[in-house]
Amino acid sequence: MTRIVIIGGGPGGYEAALVGAQLGAEVTVVDCDGLGGASVLTDCVPSKTLIATAEVMTTFDSSYEELGIVVADDTPPLEQAARVVGVDLGKVNRRVKRLALAQSHDITASVTRAGARVVRGRGKLGGPQGIDGTRDVIVTAADGSETILTADAVLIATGGTPREIPDAMPDGERILNWTQVYDLDELPEELIVVGSGVTGAEFAGAYQALGSRVTLVSSRDRVLPGEDPDAAAVLEDVFRRRGMNVVGRSRAESAKRVGDRVEVTLSDGRVLTGTHCLMAVGAIPNTKDMNLEESGVRLKDSGHIWTDKVSRTSAPGVYAAGDVTGVFALASVAAMQGRIAMYHFLGDAVAPLNLKTVSSNVFTDPEIATVGYTQADVDSGKIDARVVKLPLLRNPRAKMQGIRDGFVKMFCRPGTGIVVGGVVVSPRASELIHPISIAVDNNLTVEQIAKAFTVYPSLSGSIAEVARQLHTRKAAGEA
Repeated sequence: MTRIVIIGGGPGGYEAALVGAQLGAEVTVVDCDGLGGASVLTDCVPSKTLIATAEVMTTFDSSYEELGIVVADDTPPLEQAARVVGVDLGKVNRRVKRLALAQSHDITASVTRAGARVVRGRGKLGGPQGIDGTRDVIVTAADGSETILTADAVLIATGGTPREIPDAMPDGERILNWTQVYDLDELPEELIVVGSGVTGAEFAGAYQALGSRVTLVSSRDRVLPGEDPDAAAVLEDVFRRRGMNVVGRSRAESAKRVGDRVEVTLSDGRVLTGTHCLMAVGAIPNTKDMNLEESGVRLKDSGHIWTDKVSRTSAPGVYAAGDVTGVFALASVAAMQGRIAMYHFLGDAVAPLNLKTVSSNVFTDPEIATVGYTQADVDSGKIDARVVKLPLLRNPRAKMQGIRDGFVKMFCRPGTGIVVGGVVVSPRASELIHPISIAVDNNLTVEQIAKAFTVYPSLSGSIAEVARQLHTRKAAGEA
């Protein structure tokens, strides 16, 4: 029986384990924290659970004004306009941890039920490939004892950890990274978020909705510099309108505690003060002390593992998946990389990873979902495509629900009308992007999207309307 050892139990690891076991291999997963990895225990699942509470708060706040909802209570008439809904952050975070742990247990049960074995400990490669084509994996348990596992193939899926700035080291109380925020029992009164990428924007928006006064520090000229510029502009406008202090083109040099407060010093000399600071300045891959280069595994300058499109590393019999590869920091991509690795090694049919079919989402309010080619690709001439953007303000369902911000944008090839990308900025954009993802993945045309029935009224009607406009312009030969 083919022996496979997987180091790391995140999405790349556990999905690979399921596939490997189902295809008849003897699979061992080496993991030290609990299956699900950071995605389930400290990152994706916890943050989106926290955001779910924030989303309810935002919905209530907008409904309170826009939809005429009134909450009756016993406050005097002069205070009736005061906000009457708040959050118990301790209770919210206890729920976050409970759900994350339950999800980890469910994943462990699925993996073991499929026939894979889970070994607790930290794994590393034992050196170059043996003359018989096998590889050793050294597993160090919590008590320091070591076990050697022999494998015909190894998958490395060890993920990443929050990047740290030497002069802004987290203390877990006032200066935090995104894995530590779930230990807070009380809502930060004044939160400074350093970093305006996806993680920073999501937490900044969430804590603002929960009731914190938030300052978001961006080293670039806008929030979400890696996202669609139109989408980022909408979100920044929403942030500012809701009272967030967005500090652009400013790099944080240091953060330090001063009593019960935090001082963040910017590169231009300005000092921001708050009760808490969240450092969201990226992640580094977990490749240290794993004997990788000594075993023939090539690393990039960033410390990520080099892989090809079927997840192979430069070392025979060694594959890698997930954030440790630096390909695309998404749980869905990690899972696909892990599955592809197993399909490839075990001789099953496999298609190489195609990043242009990956859909992703930023869980802010509104959400930003994207798939395929981007506005930057079109603007740079990387692809010739027609673009139509339709504001949600024109959508009847959006008007009924009091949705003022957002749009649907679609890209198609000028000659064929084949859909090559799209952007949705809306509540639940993560759900609305799916029909565009199907179109991109299956080379559907805007005519096919336009002719499919949509419910009236619905937000998805805007997707069909954008497709109709693109099809009309294509037929008319317009740019």
